[in-house]
Amino acid sequence: MTIAATPKTSRSLGAFEPLRERTFRAIWSSSLLSNFGSLVLGVGAAWEMTRLTNSPGMVALIQTALMLPIMIVAVPAGAIADMFDRRKVALAGLAFAFVCAAALAVIASLGYTSPWLLLGFCTLISSGGALYSPAWQASVREQVKAEHLPAAVALASVSYNIARSFGPALGGVIVLLAGARSAFGINAICYLPLIVAFFLWRRPDTPSRLPPERIDRAIVAGARYAVHSPPIRTVIVRSLGTGMAGASVSALTPIVARDLLYGGAGTYGLLLGMFGGGAVAGALLIPRIRKAMKSENAMRLCALITGGSIVIVGLSHDVILTAVVMAVAGTAWMLMAAILNLGVQLSAPRWVTARALSWYQSSLTGGIAIGAWLWGRVATDHGVGAAMIASGAAMILTPLIGLLMPMPRMLASAIEQIGIAHEPEVALALTARSGPVVVEIDYDVDPDQARQFYDVMRKLQRARKRNGAFEWSIARDIADPALWTERYSCPTWGDYLRQRSRFTLSDLALQKLADGFCRPDGIRRIRRRLERPFGSVRWRADSPDPQSEPIPIFAP
Repeated sequence: MTIAATPKTSRSLGAFEPLRERTFRAIWSSSLLSNFGSLVLGVGAAWEMTRLTNSPGMVALIQTALMLPIMIVAVPAGAIADMFDRRKVALAGLAFAFVCAAALAVIASLGYTSPWLLLGFCTLISSGGALYSPAWQASVREQVKAEHLPAAVALASVSYNIARSFGPALGGVIVLLAGARSAFGINAICYLPLIVAFFLWRRPDTPSRLPPERIDRAIVAGARYAVHSPPIRTVIVRSLGTGMAGASVSALTPIVARDLLYGGAGTYGLLLGMFGGGAVAGALLIPRIRKAMKSENAMRLCALITGGSIVIVGLSHDVILTAVVMAVAGTAWMLMAAILNLGVQLSAPRWVTARALSWYQSSLTGGIAIGAWLWGRVATDHGVGAAMIASGAAMILTPLIGLLMPMPRMLASAIEQIGIAHEPEVALALTARSGPVVVEIDYDVDPDQARQFYDVMRKLQRARKRNGAFEWSIARDIADPALWTERYSCPTWGDYLRQRSRFTLSDLALQKLADGFCRPDGIRRIRRRLERPFGSVRWRADSPDPQSEPIPIFAP
């Protein structure tokens, strides 16, 4: 008897499973080197600032200069990444950062560095990274299978924190042996492999049937989605609070090393290395934490651990104790950042992923930038120990935000975009700029179910608005209480088509729930109207006849 051979199944790599994907592996490994360079830059810039000035506030401003541009640039960068080829957007950001980093290295080698010049170049380099980051994060789901997305998001953070484990220590050695100017040059060189990796990525070309949005409308669309999406809004607020409270770790660690531990660049590198090593451990724990705990409970526990660790750093004068609690703080901080990031990735549909991530990044890094300035002022006035203790206390209080805004449930299937089966009937010659377009939908609802129907329509209101609808309203006929009319508008016909294309499974479920209230023998009529239809009534000899000429491609 012949026994058929059993096919071998590849052994699961667990948290490292996304590295089986060639493109993701190439970009991830190159980003690891780039992150090494960025952290070497941070160490070199912070230590160079301690050489140029004795002000703790100016040293803390290095962190502000590195974080503030992310808050400012990330929002338009997210819109650009959703509008255009994310590969090309990432390349543009990396190229700009490389040019600025190389310029800083040259200027520093010539001996022209000053405190404000250093802050300016840190801001420019960070701006290039801010343009790159949303495009990279949003493209992760294009490089891995859907089931590997959480692990891939965690690995993206692991890349930074592996570098953080050794980068600061390496940066301290470089600064100690060759000076901060060499650190600036190494940072510039480390951008090159990542530029090559993105250049070689052959991203599938999936042209949209609609022209790209204008940048201002794309930004507004992303902002409206964030405002009208409770999960995204929650993550943004929680990220801002977490960043502000915990900013002291990244902003004041050089002062902790110098004033509390009486050390030098090596001590500073050791502390950041321990924090980064803890963060790597935290990233690898993400799959287990997601299975064992709800997101809100994990956020509360990590905030308490991080806050307590920061307080101990402020009280300690022992290098070993401080290094250990920095590692613990890194683990908890990484878990919080990953939970917040996943909260966005699994709550935003593909059409707005980069913009949602940019708002998350903007809120987190903006919080860090503001917190760095705040704790720097406290350190200047009351000492670095008092600033660390105050920062830790603030972090311990952040779970109170969760009482009002708990972390959302992460259901990736609900945000899958769907195609609407029926197409609108069009008898006018429309273009993408025709409009405004007004949509009215009549529902015939049993008056006894009026309250339940109204509650569902209020939820549907948020779905319409986050997908691009304006001026939404629901009205009830005073002569026929069973007749309800939903009304909303879109600025143009092209905007209306985009609004239809953004429908997700959760939106469809809401629409079906609303439709379910219609009585079997009742009416459900949809009317689409062109407001201010001046163009449609102008007649010219060469005007198309809507009854005989095909509708332009913008009409589905």
